[in-house]
Amino acid sequence: MIRKLYDWTLSLAGHPRALWALAIIAFVESSFFPIPPDVLMIPMIIAAPTRAFRIAAVATVASVLGGLFGYAIGALLFETVGQPILDFYGKADAFDSFATRYNDWGAWAVLIAGVTPFPFKVITIASGATGLSLPVFILSAILARALRFFVVAALLWKFGPPIRDFIEKRLGLMFAIFCVLLIGGFYLVRYL
Repeated sequence: MIRKLYDWTLSLAGHPRALWALAIIAFVESSFFPIPPDVLMIPMIIAAPTRAFRIAAVATVASVLGGLFGYAIGALLFETVGQPILDFYGKADAFDSFATRYNDWGAWAVLIAGVTPFPFKVITIASGATGLSLPVFILSAILARALRFFVVAALLWKFGPPIRDFIEKRLGLMFAIFCVLLIGGFYLVRYL
């Protein structure tokens, strides 16, 4: 099923309304959809590199708006909608212990999930369910999603198709390593 969704999402890149399709995919991916918008962004940017930053901007805005929808699911519909989504992604068991400490580190969680391969929808729902400050959530989501999508756009704009494999296979890992180093640096500064 996931493979069919992936292939369907990829097929939208050649559609005349691909930018609208990207906005929809970026929106729903931040709330419940399992396929990231990068799958659609990458072929769109390769096909039209002069539109790379416009494509990244659309993905960013739609993703943040979708994140707000995920936040609303967590805040208003956690039991009926949010819990089944967390169950689907295998995150429901860890949620209770996670929620007790979440708001202390919520901005970091949003930032890290927004740039790494961790399912962003889990964090958007968790942010609403735990009552993370809405302004903190919005600012963190904008920063994270803009960083992720504009880095992808800049790499494709600068290097073109040869960088595609790196983005698809290693960029998530590079973002994760960057986040670990950043948090480790803050930890060292604070506690040493």
